[in-house]
Amino acid sequence: MLTGMRRALGLLAGTVTVVLALAPQASAHPLSTSAVRLDVGERSVTATVDLPLDQLSIAMNEELTAADVLDDATVTALRAYVQDDISVTDSTGQTWTTHVIGGRVESIDGADNLVLDATLTPSSGRVGDFVLHYDAVMDKLVSHRVFVSARYGSTGSYTTLAMLSWQTQSVPVAALSSSTTGPASVSRGFVSAVHLGVDHISEGSDHLLFLVMLLLPAPLAATGRRWARRQDLGRAGWRVLHVVTAFAVGHSITLALGAMGWIHLPTRLVESGIALSVLVSAIHALRPLVRRGEVLIAGMFGLLHGLAFAALLGEFDLSRRSLLTTLLGFNLGIEITQLVVVALVMPSLIVISGTVVYPALRTAVASLGAVLATTWFAERTGLTSGNPLEPVGELLVEHPAALAAGLAAVAVLCALARRTGHLTGIPRHGVPEQAEAGREDGRRRPHDRSTGTGRTVGGPRGVSPVNTPAPRLPPAHAAHPATGPAADRSRPDDDAATNAAS
Repeated sequence: MLTGMRRALGLLAGTVTVVLALAPQASAHPLSTSAVRLDVGERSVTATVDLPLDQLSIAMNEELTAADVLDDATVTALRAYVQDDISVTDSTGQTWTTHVIGGRVESIDGADNLVLDATLTPSSGRVGDFVLHYDAVMDKLVSHRVFVSARYGSTGSYTTLAMLSWQTQSVPVAALSSSTTGPASVSRGFVSAVHLGVDHISEGSDHLLFLVMLLLPAPLAATGRRWARRQDLGRAGWRVLHVVTAFAVGHSITLALGAMGWIHLPTRLVESGIALSVLVSAIHALRPLVRRGEVLIAGMFGLLHGLAFAALLGEFDLSRRSLLTTLLGFNLGIEITQLVVVALVMPSLIVISGTVVYPALRTAVASLGAVLATTWFAERTGLTSGNPLEPVGELLVEHPAALAAGLAAVAVLCALARRTGHLTGIPRHGVPEQAEAGREDGRRRPHDRSTGTGRTVGGPRGVSPVNTPAPRLPPAHAAHPATGPAADRSRPDDDAATNAAS
């Protein structure tokens, strides 16, 4: 275990070194998010809109820099673009008047943002409950996210309302009243933070893929540098619990510390590290890096993922009270989504792991994860200007139910095939009970000429090599061998059984 810990610590140190060496070359945070901050008054609502220039360039299909984005013609066109993509309707369906003005460049976490101001005015003259519709940048770039927060009056802290995406482009906002500044407001902020945590994980392909890579080897056990089938699948459930707990503890620590401002790393550095964490977990799913490596990877890289979660909360100017409720709600949303993913994926993986299909499935999924992680890492460190495989990664967030259903269908087919004796890697007939019983502790009994049975040498308790054929029954005439030279030549064909690990 100490050797595994040293190897894991060395792996983490190497990861940090690579990211630190490459991150300074990055030009702008490739996963920049927009923000809309609302100041709700009695007669109008003012909005501050932050637009990251790297994402805005993609949406407008032209290169926009801090030096030229404030050109009169350019900023006028951008104001018109945002005004077309922001609107408000009240509870009666009446559309408010919107007016976008201003234009300045601010650096937010090292990334240049165009900041615009907007005034939203109801036709009735008084602000009631309303719905904000916003889809700037998202209408061109489906991976983009927009965080919406609000405060009542012109002072105080903002309360997180929602994270908008190409799937969800509207958010309801309550009018200014006594309830918006009391306990009910805090409760709404907590619920909104839970939704924010759920949305961030469910719509973040890198976080989802990291979790899936950790779950792939959970039904297996490491035998040296190879994966072997675990006969006691009950232990796979404990392994999943260890992985989920390690990730939860890791990201919770840095989420709290980062949200309170005690720890801070540049967003580009954190996001590059997350891409590298997906790559490391994918490699481990192909070949074990360390024993129980998925637990170590989950815990150690969970610290890095927690800093990414904290960076999202840093988008909002939260008071201490708002920070506490938002932190708890956001973390709860993350855990709920993580458990849903495990519940959808893990039963199917356990069923398939008992068949010869699993090595090929695991290799294919882990290889795809490694390729996607490599392209993410190259993009986030500035080695490449774009990611041609981004649509592949977006499939995880656009069609999660279909992917889970497809995996479940494969599991059902594998279960039916196993019942008929197919896809198990073990012959349907001729498996002596002595041989099965002799697999305790994963060892194989030395050849016994009186019984013709044997046992496997090597391997942890409860583990049998993947796709290992069972020893064949000795010929009937060798069940009670006679003495003499002829008997010595009558060896059962047990040598044909080989240990093939995936």
